[in-house]
Amino acid sequence: MWLFLAFLAIPLIEIALFIQVGGLIGLWPTLGIVVLTAILGTWLVRTQGRMAINHLRSSFNELNDPTEPLAHGAMILIAGALLLTPGFFTDAVGFALLTPAFRRAAFDYLRKRVHVARFEMGETPQDPRKPSRPSDDVIDAEYKDVSTAKKPTHESSGWTKH
Repeated sequence: MWLFLAFLAIPLIEIALFIQVGGLIGLWPTLGIVVLTAILGTWLVRTQGRMAINHLRSSFNELNDPTEPLAHGAMILIAGALLLTPGFFTDAVGFALLTPAFRRAAFDYLRKRVHVARFEMGETPQDPRKPSRPSDDVIDAEYKDVSTAKKPTHESSGWTKH
């Protein structure tokens, strides 16, 4: 139900804002602002996205929990989609998502409501005092090939080697 309301309310808010801003400053300045926010938003998304990817790489390299960098990357991706959508309301939400403080607050809000049962990354370190066990998925066996050699069912045409 909330998704239906969002699909109904957001276009209505955008239309109302276009009418208000267009009536206040005119058509061409309004369109100029929309194009300018799309260009500025694209540039900001690229720079913030590079920083988020670098942060994600460093968390993987250091074997840290990648949840926060992944969430920031997802929010930057959503911000990019919102900034490319023409409108003042979506631009405001998109620029807010590009602000690290807002993303951190949104992440903290979501972290309180989402519970992860278990998280593992990489292999657990082996205790050097315990003897290592052979892997359980290795099977040592002897085998004998019982398949028969294939014989051609027709004479050779000379074009192929049988």
